[in-house]
Amino acid sequence: MAERVVIVGAGQGGLQAAASLRAEGFAGPVTLIGDEPGLPYQRPPLSKAYMKDGDASRLALKPESFFAQSDIDYRPATIVAAIDRAAGEVVLAGGARVGFDHLILATGARNAVPPLPGLDLPGVHGLRGLADAARLRDAMGRARRAVVIGGGFIGLEFAAVAAAAGVAVTVLEAADRLMARAVTPPTSARFLDFHRGAGVDVRLSTLGAGVAGTDAAEGVVLTDGTTLTADLVLLATGVRPNVELAAEAGLAVANGIVVDGHLRTADPRIFAIGDCASFPLDGRATRLESVQAAADHARHVARSIAGQDQPPYAALPWFWSDQGPLKLQIAGLSEGWDDTHALRDAEGAVDTVLVFRAGRLMAVETVNQAGRHMAARKLLAGPPLMRETLAAADWDLRAVLAAAG
Repeated sequence: MAERVVIVGAGQGGLQAAASLRAEGFAGPVTLIGDEPGLPYQRPPLSKAYMKDGDASRLALKPESFFAQSDIDYRPATIVAAIDRAAGEVVLAGGARVGFDHLILATGARNAVPPLPGLDLPGVHGLRGLADAARLRDAMGRARRAVVIGGGFIGLEFAAVAAAAGVAVTVLEAADRLMARAVTPPTSARFLDFHRGAGVDVRLSTLGAGVAGTDAAEGVVLTDGTTLTADLVLLATGVRPNVELAAEAGLAVANGIVVDGHLRTADPRIFAIGDCASFPLDGRATRLESVQAAADHARHVARSIAGQDQPPYAALPWFWSDQGPLKLQIAGLSEGWDDTHALRDAEGAVDTVLVFRAGRLMAVETVNQAGRHMAARKLLAGPPLMRETLAAADWDLRAVLAAAG
């Protein structure tokens, strides 16, 4: 009997896994189960292009015809309640069961919600899925004042769109700089300058204590007792991986579903990919919130299931964020960095930051420098590159790449 693959989660990673299985010649039954209605769609544009134009028609990852043509059993609006490892089945919320020989968990992540009073008031929003984005965009069109709690990618992307639409926006960030988990201080400073210059009131080292209001949100109360008036509040305080299915099935979880270098759990039939997976990279347990990583994970797992021998997963991570006219692109991971070197544009603004650990180039952050970003991705995917080599080349990434042949 042909081997069966079940994929739980129909986001970028889950859909890519299904498509890649067919591309690799896997002929057995493939079932793709998603908890949202409709077709699988892109999430990154929700806080960017979609928030501006509201055009959901451009978000679909594949047309409906793809599933029949590829012989993929796509089941939207379907909840997986449990994994029965002994039986080799997933159990759906209604009690039905779907058997598997290989199971791919692409369960993603959900918004982290801080324990603050007033978050259940109308006017308080999160942003994770299309339904969230539609509600938020509608509210933005009516809002006069917005408070964004969280100065990471999502919060700042929304702040840029809302401010451009004429909304008075305040961003509250608990850390002493923006996007502190993702970028180094010079890049944080560049984006702080941009947002403040665009009229956004950015408050660093500032905590919200709750949302004020009776029948709807009327403001955000700070820990010092100050109340900021707002008729729209966006919680953008990070995410938590969806690990419950795996944990309840007895699989190891630790800031994600624990997998090996081939993205396989301790149960050799079960893989985890994307935002929900904690995998080894450069000697460290890593969990990436990245469309690129989810898609790369999916391709790797599909090759494994199709019977291909391959080295452990080691693709270079990269990320991006569009905030107003600024495109931030990051190649590599800056975790544990101990040194940086910043390059500036003709106006003196930082547009590239080279990030080092123990003298080795670990990541490159660029702003509106697509060519440098692509050069950085190629260099970081190659042999270790040391600071002195870059300094000798006057920090010219493309020259170093050309010299490397």
